[in-house]
Amino acid sequence: MSLPNPVLYSFRRCPYAMRTRLALAISGMACVLREVKLSAKPPAMLEVSPKGTVPVLVLPDGKVIDESLDIMHWALLNRDPEGWLERDDAEWIALNDGPFKHDLDRYKYPERYGMDAIVHRESGLDFLRAIDRRLARAGQLCGAARGLADAAIMPFVRQFSGVDRVWFAAQPLPHLKAWLAGHLESELFQLVMMHSSPWSPGDPPIIFARP
Repeated sequence: MSLPNPVLYSFRRCPYAMRTRLALAISGMACVLREVKLSAKPPAMLEVSPKGTVPVLVLPDGKVIDESLDIMHWALLNRDPEGWLERDDAEWIALNDGPFKHDLDRYKYPERYGMDAIVHRESGLDFLRAIDRRLARAGQLCGAARGLADAAIMPFVRQFSGVDRVWFAAQPLPHLKAWLAGHLESELFQLVMMHSSPWSPGDPPIIFARP
């Protein structure tokens, strides 16, 4: 008898949840997707992960993984058909999750933080320039093929690029723009951005899996 699928609490537009879904999809791991409305987080999610942020993965044995990078590694350690774990870069991901995410939040939501958006836009642009120089070598962050580092960082670059699309389009970042467009146009990205209504108890399960 087959075991039940893991349950993933997610939010479609959250970059942390997005990178988790990319790794789960590429691994071929099927899970029950529960889309979360952030203004009305389901008690079932808060019960297993009181910190109240997505993503949250609940395994069939009851174990809870509620950090996005931990879920990515768990999925890829189970199955990694494209060799994503061979193309990881913890230092670059830390720069993304630390200083760049700090700038991204204050660029996108200056009123919330009481900050000057332009200052943080320019600081974030320094990181984008560094990515652009790295991508000039082979097209992806760790070589010619996509890997864990690309999947972990790309959703945040996507979010940054969308704050002011006209401004972003004017920036001389040819390698980064080609890299971002390639990921956004991929079959994999289209899959992980599937629409679903916020989950409520009693809803029929939505199975998230790569065909």
